[in-house]
Amino acid sequence: MLLWLANWLGESVRTFNVFNYITLRAVLATLTSLGLSFLLGPYVIRKLTELKVGQAVRSDGPQTHLVKAGTPTMGGTLILLSIGLTTVLWGDLSNKYIWVVLLVTLSTGIIGFVDDYKKVALKNPKGLSAKAKLFWQSVIAIAAGAYLANTATLPANTEFIVPFFKNIVYPFGPIGFMLLTYCVIVGTSNAVNLTDGLDGLAILPTVLVSSALAIFAYVAGHAVFSKYLGLPHIPGAGELVVFCAAIAGAGLGFLWFNAYPAEVFMGDVGALALGAALGTVAVIVRQEIVLFIMGGVFVMEALSVMIQVASFKLTGKRVFRMAPLHHHFELKGWKETQVVVRFWIITMMLVLAGLATLKLR
Repeated sequence: MLLWLANWLGESVRTFNVFNYITLRAVLATLTSLGLSFLLGPYVIRKLTELKVGQAVRSDGPQTHLVKAGTPTMGGTLILLSIGLTTVLWGDLSNKYIWVVLLVTLSTGIIGFVDDYKKVALKNPKGLSAKAKLFWQSVIAIAAGAYLANTATLPANTEFIVPFFKNIVYPFGPIGFMLLTYCVIVGTSNAVNLTDGLDGLAILPTVLVSSALAIFAYVAGHAVFSKYLGLPHIPGAGELVVFCAAIAGAGLGFLWFNAYPAEVFMGDVGALALGAALGTVAVIVRQEIVLFIMGGVFVMEALSVMIQVASFKLTGKRVFRMAPLHHHFELKGWKETQVVVRFWIITMMLVLAGLATLKLR
């Protein structure tokens, strides 16, 4: 919106043409979403408290979590408001990728909102059924994959690349690409949701991964840089830098209120949406494996649940003291803040490993 205004004003005053630089708008998007989070945060928390949408705490979990019962949840609405408003303000609204990531993020957020609302407002402990949740996630992911496949103009738009190798590329047809898109979006969405169990645990890794994906998006959208680094050139993908910057700013703003001891929890409305957003960006810039590397904490959390469930069904025994993984370490004696900070450190190292694929090829 503001880019359109700047271009119109730029016809008379050339200074306004500076807003055509993606890097400048990315910085402004970060500051805008951060500012919106700070501005709207107290109001959102107060309203959630008035609505009595307090978090329920598992009785079989760490006993230190019992004091968190009643802390307002559904704070992800604050994140989505900041991301949505910021992207509309600073993004190029004529860019198809902007609308794809926005629609996937917000629609997945609606699924999380319904789930949270049923749990905390309607007092239905199961919330939205797992089948219903997976069904609607699948619809969104497949729709995004179908649109991206049908609007692809270059082979690079749908090719599967392997990091650290220049010439290992697998051409995917429309069906294969849609299947990959489905797995990445749905998988990442649920993985981030499983990670969101401790104060600040999910949001900072999301900020770090989105910031790194912004770099990949910038390179993919830049013909010269993508050629030099041997990455596929995706015309228009550079605009996703603004969206990723909005996630980073909104995430940091939310962390202000979500840091231990949390004043508000993200809830499914935020976790499902943010995971889907990261997955969609990774698919567009063709960095699915790099997302797997950088989001290693999310992957470990999701695998711990799958291993725990499979082991218990097959053998009747549990591999971990409790799943997801962060609860296992708590029950082993780690303090909540230790788990969070150590998982943050792991994410930082994994993000650096992912960024190394830019040059080590």
